[in-house]
Amino acid sequence: MSFCGGRRDKPHSYHYSLCLSVLLVVTATATEDASTIISRFQQYLQINTAQPQPNYYEAAEFITSQAKSLNLESQTLELVKGKPLILLKWAGKDPSLPSVLLNSHTDVVPSEHHKWAHPPFSAHLDPTSGNIYARGSQDMKCVGLQYLEAIRKLKASGFQPTRTVYLSFVPDEEIGGVDGAGKFADSDVFVKMNVGIVLDEGLPSPTENYRAFYGERSPWWLVVKAVGAPGHGAKLYDNSAMENLLKSVETIRRFRAAQFDLVKAGLKAEGEVISVNMVFLKAGTPSPSGFVMNLQPSEVQAGFDIRVPPTADQASLERRIAEEWAPASRNMTFEFKQKVSVNDKFGRPAITAVDSSNIWWALLEESIVKANAGVGKPEIFPASTDARYFRERGLPAIGFSPMANTPILLHDHNEFLNKDEYLKGIDVYGSIIKTYASYIEHPRDEAPREEL
Repeated sequence: MSFCGGRRDKPHSYHYSLCLSVLLVVTATATEDASTIISRFQQYLQINTAQPQPNYYEAAEFITSQAKSLNLESQTLELVKGKPLILLKWAGKDPSLPSVLLNSHTDVVPSEHHKWAHPPFSAHLDPTSGNIYARGSQDMKCVGLQYLEAIRKLKASGFQPTRTVYLSFVPDEEIGGVDGAGKFADSDVFVKMNVGIVLDEGLPSPTENYRAFYGERSPWWLVVKAVGAPGHGAKLYDNSAMENLLKSVETIRRFRAAQFDLVKAGLKAEGEVISVNMVFLKAGTPSPSGFVMNLQPSEVQAGFDIRVPPTADQASLERRIAEEWAPASRNMTFEFKQKVSVNDKFGRPAITAVDSSNIWWALLEESIVKANAGVGKPEIFPASTDARYFRERGLPAIGFSPMANTPILLHDHNEFLNKDEYLKGIDVYGSIIKTYASYIEHPRDEAPREEL
């Protein structure tokens, strides 16, 4: 460093002491005590942002305080009142280049506290295993803080990004993201950011290789309704509402089994098949003691959570629902409580390329290897994330959560992340952010002109 050159009118010992002091400060910053890093993670986890009443403002205050400590620009957007979205900016040296967006959500799902070994918002660190137990430890407060800790390390090393790096901490992902990432991606603020690549959440990997996702299954929440004449509980007759519904349930069950068999046989990954699960059954006539037992109901309903991969034939599935699962010929109707298209706004499958046509994918793989880690075959995310709102706009978006050798406990009891995995993930994200923020696309040479 030129600063260590010192003034020539000072003795050599002064120059040495000054250089040593600067070196010690930089080293201490770059090698911050692991317990301090873990403590910040625990503080974030201890903020109760569980739906349906997430404490968004406390989470926002924590994030903005971290941004201030890192000298990052920050702004709070309330695209929907009461649902703050925190947007941080690490300005790049060349703002004309498309930016990098690191997205995470601040909300988490509810917990059945009495079924946890430790309170879900205690962020208990087991001294023996090193596991940190908390709701959000995997989904996905870990990733949000890993972004920040990676930037802390990069800043301490003196790195300056060429591209601008944004970090978005959005609300409501766990309830569909419409008022969070959905409105954000539609906003003028987002357009002005000139985003070139988005990173969002992935899943833990039970193996030593990380998992990365280039697409996801779209949620179709289907309600099937059957009607028929009521009758005595002892009477046998055709086309009762319950009989018609049960025929459909059996048809749907066979379809589900056939899809699941492809996964069991190893022919397809979970994210590549259409999953169908019945989530509610509404039938019967209520009574003070439960239900009337000698009356067949005139109306019954069943709800199904269907997840459709972007590679599926959407029109074919729609026909199947109308003709086989809820045919009008059996006095049946259906409606979608939610139906997300498998295509983007341009009519193309909403997926991110994972071949040589997408430099961001190649850079991701390269960065992970540089961090002495590995990544498996790219996958379709089996559920849905906020990444879909960005893919819908034709942007490349990759789902990636650096958690290897970790059981998948998203939305489960006793969700945890090992502290060593968390710390390693910071270095991995440091490598990714550095590579992404440094990348400059070289324009292709124009075809040579034969004649001038």
